[in-house]
Amino acid sequence: MCELSKEKVLKIMEQYGNDPQQLIAVLLDIQSASGKNCVEKQWAELAASVLNVPLSKIFDVLTFYAMFSDQPRGEYVVEICNSTPCFFSRSEEVAKWFEASAGVKMGQTTADGKISLFYTSCVGACDIGPVAKIGDDVFGNLTEEKVKLLVERCREGKELVSLCQN
Repeated sequence: MCELSKEKVLKIMEQYGNDPQQLIAVLLDIQSASGKNCVEKQWAELAASVLNVPLSKIFDVLTFYAMFSDQPRGEYVVEICNSTPCFFSRSEEVAKWFEASAGVKMGQTTADGKISLFYTSCVGACDIGPVAKIGDDVFGNLTEEKVKLLVERCREGKELVSLCQN
């Protein structure tokens, strides 16, 4: 994992013209560059100062949107949909498959820092439920074999796009 520097964070904000209207984009880029899949307090404070935004607003954004975290997470954040349609399509069973394959419980991160497991609300893919979202990719019609393959690919850092799409 890379260590984020003050210079790197300042450069990210400069790319957006230090515009407070670009707060979400700035925070997403900081989180992506962090190597920890989170926006740490020191970078939130720096963003608040440079963008002239109250620190409370920064933390409102970080805690309101599920895509953000102020705590370190795995390189691959696996979000299992637990909306009503996915629940009735066995999302709890899918969560157990991920837990067994990754070796951690929901809300935890693997010791190697590769995978974090979380529940999420609807991702809009009810037709292929139950689904899991990893990064920007949604994987549906999950079976135990597909879950094992996804976890294996995450551990190895391999491409996930189009893997198990349907």
